[in-house]
Amino acid sequence: MKAASAIGIVVACLAIVGAGIMEGVAPMALLNINALIIVCGGTAAAIFAGVGMKRFMLVPKLYIKAFTTAPPELAPRVTALVSFAERARKDGLLALEEEIEAIDDPFMRKGMQLVVDGTDPDLLREILDAEIDSMAARHKRGYTVFEKAGGLAPTIGVLGTVVSLIHVLGNLSAPETLGPSISGAFIATLYGVGSANVVYLPVCYTLQMLSGQEVDERTLIVEGILAIQAGDNPRMVQQKLLSYLAPEEREAIENPAGKPDLKAVADPVAEAA
Repeated sequence: MKAASAIGIVVACLAIVGAGIMEGVAPMALLNINALIIVCGGTAAAIFAGVGMKRFMLVPKLYIKAFTTAPPELAPRVTALVSFAERARKDGLLALEEEIEAIDDPFMRKGMQLVVDGTDPDLLREILDAEIDSMAARHKRGYTVFEKAGGLAPTIGVLGTVVSLIHVLGNLSAPETLGPSISGAFIATLYGVGSANVVYLPVCYTLQMLSGQEVDERTLIVEGILAIQAGDNPRMVQQKLLSYLAPEEREAIENPAGKPDLKAVADPVAEAA
């Protein structure tokens, strides 16, 4: 589901706040503007210093990607590649030029164009693999920003707590205020540890998972394109590509709606016995 990351983060925050309220913590006691400024501002500044302006400015887009991007669907890619294999086997590779403009995926379109242009198979694989590696490296530069934030935020939170405790220890002449002051001092640690483990690291893992899924999709496309170029039987192309799919997705392709599943048909003789 697209919104799984956002839903998980919201539920985690509600669980933490709800558990605190059940323990008797006043909701407003969990709100500390100074601690929020220290943790969020300090973490953002440290990340900015570490990754630079260009990567830092991508953070809002990466949040949107983590919360709204659906994982790629591999089954339609398999179906399309098998249909290309059937057309190529019937009419030749040059006939695929008519199909190229209708391909919605730029990577697949580029690969099919290279096939039609007669590119050497080794060079074709080298070109497409280089593009996959470049994409994976670009994605890594994005999600490691959140990985770094997840490592820095708890430390920034501890620093905020130390700053608050310095103020507390400087006012020991008013012992009646020590309890609330010390309690407020630890809010920064709560924000630091909470933001790291509830926001930054989950977003990092989501982006990392999406990147891996996109790499798998493109790897499938490369294998399909090379099989088409080699003139493999469409049935063999399908079997090769189905290895990238989950069992239920394979079943949907091998036994589409309306096609009887021969394995499910009972033996009349055995049934009579």
